[in-house]
Amino acid sequence: MEFSFEITENDIARVKSFVRQHENGRFVVERRSRNLTESKLEITKEKFWKAMTGARLTSVQRSGPQSPVIRFLSSQPFPLAYCRVCEFEKPEHFIRSTLVNAGGIRFSNRIAEDLSANLEQLQSGAWKQTLADCNALRSATSPQDERRAADHIRITFKGFGPKQSRNLLQSLGLTRYEIPIDSRVIHWLKDFGFPVPLSAAALTDSDYYNFISDGVQELCRRSGVEPCIFDAVIFSARDGEDWERPNILF
Repeated sequence: MEFSFEITENDIARVKSFVRQHENGRFVVERRSRNLTESKLEITKEKFWKAMTGARLTSVQRSGPQSPVIRFLSSQPFPLAYCRVCEFEKPEHFIRSTLVNAGGIRFSNRIAEDLSANLEQLQSGAWKQTLADCNALRSATSPQDERRAADHIRITFKGFGPKQSRNLLQSLGLTRYEIPIDSRVIHWLKDFGFPVPLSAAALTDSDYYNFISDGVQELCRRSGVEPCIFDAVIFSARDGEDWERPNILF
């Protein structure tokens, strides 16, 4: 049995109208300049580690512009910088105490455990494939390339499902097609009349996530908008203009 998304001219017109309303917002302009540029900086261990930390922190708690998580990620110097955590033979305690001392960050024990395990995984050999996948996305990509990179993150690292693996890649400016289908996107798609059920729980299944992502990408393709811009427009329409620094994480 096969399923195909039937996209009407009215659907296309609605998407185009929605994008036009918000395409000049600061958040959308920032996303366009980072994710669609032809010249992207190399992804280093330091950059990937901070993006991984940010994506893991935001997966289980509010991450609005004034939230404790965003204040923590904006700290200079970054308290959990790669060079800093590597100073510890067993960094879990340091990560946990740093998160607790920051104040307001939930699930510090679980996050510290996951990040410590992921650091060990990276240092045990996962850096090579991870950085190769990321840096391959700096040039022209396909949806399949991005999905393979997201799958590597999902399979390799603790605390990363389909959504957060894409959130990590998007925060690095590497994705054009694969987007994190979060609560904002789910609400928009439901209001739009997306033809299949949507829930955060169902989207933890990678096959179902890919199925929904295929539908979103087809809607964007037919509407002439890059999925990463479509995602930024949804974000901007809800609360993107409240951000002083849109590129902290997203």
